[in-house]
Amino acid sequence: MDNPFFERPILNSPYDYPGRHWELDATGQPTQQIIESRRRAEFITPIPKPKKRKSATKQESLLFDELSTKDQQYDHTAVINGVREQVNQWSKLPKPNQWRVTPETARLLQHWRHHEFSDIRPFFCQVEAAETAIWLTEVAPQIGNAGKRFLDHLANASNDANPELMRLALKLATGAGKTTVMAMLIAWQTINAVRHPQSRRFTRGFLIVAPGLTIRDRLRVLQPNDPDSYYEARELVPGDMLADIERAKIVITNYHAFKRRERMDLSKGGRSLLQGRGEALDTLETEGQMLQRVMPGLMGIKNILVLNDEAHHCYREKPGEELEGDLKGDDKKEAEKNKEAARVWISGLEAVNRKLGVTRVIDLSATPFFLSGSGYAEGTLFPWTMSDFSLMDAIECGIVKLPRVPVADNIPGGEMPRFRNLWGRPLGPGRAE
Repeated sequence: MDNPFFERPILNSPYDYPGRHWELDATGQPTQQIIESRRRAEFITPIPKPKKRKSATKQESLLFDELSTKDQQYDHTAVINGVREQVNQWSKLPKPNQWRVTPETARLLQHWRHHEFSDIRPFFCQVEAAETAIWLTEVAPQIGNAGKRFLDHLANASNDANPELMRLALKLATGAGKTTVMAMLIAWQTINAVRHPQSRRFTRGFLIVAPGLTIRDRLRVLQPNDPDSYYEARELVPGDMLADIERAKIVITNYHAFKRRERMDLSKGGRSLLQGRGEALDTLETEGQMLQRVMPGLMGIKNILVLNDEAHHCYREKPGEELEGDLKGDDKKEAEKNKEAARVWISGLEAVNRKLGVTRVIDLSATPFFLSGSGYAEGTLFPWTMSDFSLMDAIECGIVKLPRVPVADNIPGGEMPRFRNLWGRPLGPGRAE
């Protein structure tokens, strides 16, 4: 059976506005019709599908499990699409003096959009994500009600879930290049902070938090003095602005570092001896001591910008909710693990805000959804998400490959599943199983 989507899924250039998309039917399957417009952002609660579906192959159903019915859509979908439209219209304004941004920001925008890059050029989705943060920071406060409704939504969403922090989430499909977006945001903030030192909208102090050591090591390219620094190696900053980037103060850590450590290595007997009949000994480091250990290079800077990588691990648990009460076994253990990780991460950021001040937390994730154990329905989108470039968008732009899941061939009756030994015997010239 002919299936144009699976044979040729790419419709758009990765560097231009994605003006076409594959139509999907009510069950989330491609109708093989191409729509001459951009795909709207839509978010639905991930609900397990029945194992048996007669209307689609297993390959197709696994790919489109994230798509479901209208009654599962979130209310703030309209907000995300509204911001997208505002940013798109603003980016089309022909003259920099119409953009309502600083001259430094205008220079960076022109550079990202029109520079003749010698090697790797930023994707459209990377530029759009950075532009969304710029529009919300510099433009929206100046344009009256057109910007106020989005800023109010962002403030209310942050206050409801994270009362001590102002958060903004940028959703980018895995493989779409979140690290490049971080570099663009750091460049925008730093250059403006250096050239407008009195402005409170900008900072040159950055705390980048990752969920593990591997990701943290990958983010070293965000340090201006790294040999592979993206600012110069990927030409993200004009040559005459590179000196300003050197003044950025950047700390990259993993959230585990926020857990307060023991100041004294005491055995159970030694602790009991020192405590005597008095109150329990408090031998944990203070918040200030923890921050001095984690981020000594930022201790003299006020108003830090936090960049959360894989930010779906960071949230404040919703009080009074026990939605995971029916979980058992491994599911319950996973919920408890998620809850503890999120508590350590968000508590660390709140400590940074109390001691130094956090101007904003920018979350970057392909899946900015609440996890089990959060007190929210699992799979609920972070309501402070204001930009979206989904997996389907990335597939249609040729940024990521179409997922293929080796399920259909693992059927009873064969000697061995076809995809078991991938490198076993040749299938033909230049191919291996």
